[in-house]
Amino acid sequence: MATAIQMPKLGLTMTEGTIAEWVAAEGQRVAAGDVVLVIETDKVEAEVEAVAPGIVFPTAAVGESLEPGAGVGWLLDDDEELPAGSAPAASVAVAAPAPQPSPAAGVPGPAGGGRLLASPNARRVAAELGVDLTTVTGTGPGGRITSEDVEAARPQPAAPAPVPAAGVGAASGRFVPYTAAKAAERLGVDIDQVAGTGPQGRVRRQDVYDHARSHGVQPPAPTPAAAGLRPGDRVPLTGMRGVIAERMHGSLQEMAQLTLTTDVDMDRAVELRTQLSEIGAEELGAVPGYTDLVIAAAARALRAHPLVNARVEGDEIVVLDGVHVGMAVSVPDGLVVPVIRDADQLGLVDLALESRRLAEAARNKQLTLDELEGGTFSVTALGMYGVDAFTPVVNPPNAAILGVGRLRDDVAWDGEVPQRVQRLTLSLTWDHRVLDGVPAAEFAQTVKAHLEAPLRLLG
Repeated sequence: MATAIQMPKLGLTMTEGTIAEWVAAEGQRVAAGDVVLVIETDKVEAEVEAVAPGIVFPTAAVGESLEPGAGVGWLLDDDEELPAGSAPAASVAVAAPAPQPSPAAGVPGPAGGGRLLASPNARRVAAELGVDLTTVTGTGPGGRITSEDVEAARPQPAAPAPVPAAGVGAASGRFVPYTAAKAAERLGVDIDQVAGTGPQGRVRRQDVYDHARSHGVQPPAPTPAAAGLRPGDRVPLTGMRGVIAERMHGSLQEMAQLTLTTDVDMDRAVELRTQLSEIGAEELGAVPGYTDLVIAAAARALRAHPLVNARVEGDEIVVLDGVHVGMAVSVPDGLVVPVIRDADQLGLVDLALESRRLAEAARNKQLTLDELEGGTFSVTALGMYGVDAFTPVVNPPNAAILGVGRLRDDVAWDGEVPQRVQRLTLSLTWDHRVLDGVPAAEFAQTVKAHLEAPLRLLG
């Protein structure tokens, strides 16, 4: 029985997904649990597995965007027909495919230039044997190509030719995902010169970036969507930008948000970070940054102030089990907030390792759904842009968010004697439905105390 392959629903905010690549070729037999395609949303790339065994028959092409639940293909039994009303995909590749050999004289090609008449099982056998279906004469009803026709057309001596999986076919015959091919096109990289590090040598987008850097071409850094805009341009509120607009507007409408700021003396934190830098990332794995210090301090403060680690559900405040801190990461067209799980139980260096891993995955769109959901509190930083203080907007359904300003030189007074001190400003926005100003200020003071005595954050 035919089983539909559907666009999955990845998280509550997903409105559409784009087919990034078909991992399984048309006509390929797969088992339940095998990966058949990769989709891309405004936040992540995700693999879609077969829910049942069958022969893959795509009905949506690479590059198409569809709503969750929409059909993208079928899993068929041997010689099973495509369900009535299902249109085949025009193409499963976006990039121009390699030139195909013309049908031999007298050999029937696609009727009227349309789709070849071939059973799913024939397509599977053709893919396995490396047989070009346009060179096969069909003996079935209406000239339909059967698996027996494919077997008879098998080259002698039989030597299956390499057939790239459905997706973007490089000249070398390797599988090249849509996202990697588009990156190579933007950077002017010859995709056939890129070494793939994925399964079976699959070229990933990061492989293209690494190859470009090794040849003196710098991949574009994440930039705001506004870059390059001119007066009069109109930017639709769709995709990631639309999701952010909807969530942030809803956050301000649904919550009673207030913001307080407090200064933190960072001399001891700077000294600790200098000592860790001298040890080096090679030995430690990662040298914690100042945002890592703030996340570690906030995570421990959340243990002492559980009401900040809460959310509103209906007419109740629910105190959450587990401290999972989301960290805002800037990406093209917006930001994502991957989650550091059980952040209160991580030492500073381990937390820094995890934050770097998540940040890199976010910029490469390799985050999993689990890494994006379940945050109980968020930290966002603008200090690297020279910002002292700002008003962060709470990331629903959290009850609070902490903003991190720049590290700056300031003056402290020891009696009548001025002393140089390094400070940064923390900006705490909280939902007044959940807690009042005094408990919010007490939480901020606990974060401050941890940062001003940072040795306790190491373990």
